Amino acid sequence: MPVSHKARRRLSLLILLVGLPLYIIVAVSVINALDRPSILVELLVYVVLGVVWALPFKFIFKGIGQADPDKPDS
Repeated sequence: MPVSHKARRRLSLLILLVGLPLYIIVAVSVINALDRPSILVELLVYVVLGVVWALPFKFIFKGIGQADPDKPDS
């Protein structure tokens, strides 16, 4: 079931405004659970978690910055 461009824009905004801060809290909690490892391990965890969060949402964010292809030309 394809999602309209307008719905994808709204969903991406929701993900960025609500989901991303929650994910950041989870990432910081993971680091705290590891009892503050060395700076290189901490950097590696943040980089991996920073990339992993966006992978499931790739299809939502793709093409959001473009003009609405469903809208007729005026």
